[in-house]
Amino acid sequence: MTPVSRVDHLVVAAHSLEQGAQWCEAMLGVTSLAGCKHPLMGTHNRVLRIASEQYPQAYLEIIAIDPDAPAPQHKRWFDLDDAAMREALREQPRLIHFVAQSGHAAACIDALHGLAIERGPLLAAERGALRWKISVRPDGQRLFYGGLPTLIQWDSAHPADAMPESGVTLKSVRVSHPRSAGLQEAHAAIGLQGVAVAQGVPDVEATLATPRGDVVLHSKGL
Repeated sequence: MTPVSRVDHLVVAAHSLEQGAQWCEAMLGVTSLAGCKHPLMGTHNRVLRIASEQYPQAYLEIIAIDPDAPAPQHKRWFDLDDAAMREALREQPRLIHFVAQSGHAAACIDALHGLAIERGPLLAAERGALRWKISVRPDGQRLFYGGLPTLIQWDSAHPADAMPESGVTLKSVRVSHPRSAGLQEAHAAIGLQGVAVAQGVPDVEATLATPRGDVVLHSKGL
């Protein structure tokens, strides 16, 4: 049976968390919430609920390398150790990726393995009452320029359920890639819902309804 997955959260990377918070206020017209630290990855984040009818538990994560945390002995997730990524983020935060949730994340990983795509093993994590498993490649790569989602399985309540309404909602997610047929096949293997795929230059695009009107975020090949 084909597993089913859906958008869990968007990943916006920033050079610093302060820069990311300022970007959120300037771009979306709202203030993000303090998040948490990720000791295993040497990162920290801020979050914002963006749930909508089509994406009922979606949130936005603003993530940055934590300058107060020791550098891990392995690559950080989401290509945050990539030199081109770091240089681009010095200019401004950028949508770089999205994470998809599934109640059968291991089956999703196996399905991708059948396509010779290694999404990475599931690592167990917890914070307070939250417990989850998330796929992380040893090399930290996102794959397909961020167009193939990282996989997450929540073994507890979902964090977005406890986040207040922000006034921002997710309307659509679209990815383009020169190898769109291969990306579509990968999305189908994990039963991904609510994400359109198009042929073209690499891009992850998300449209958000905000107090300032519709805002479209792009990865622009990063």
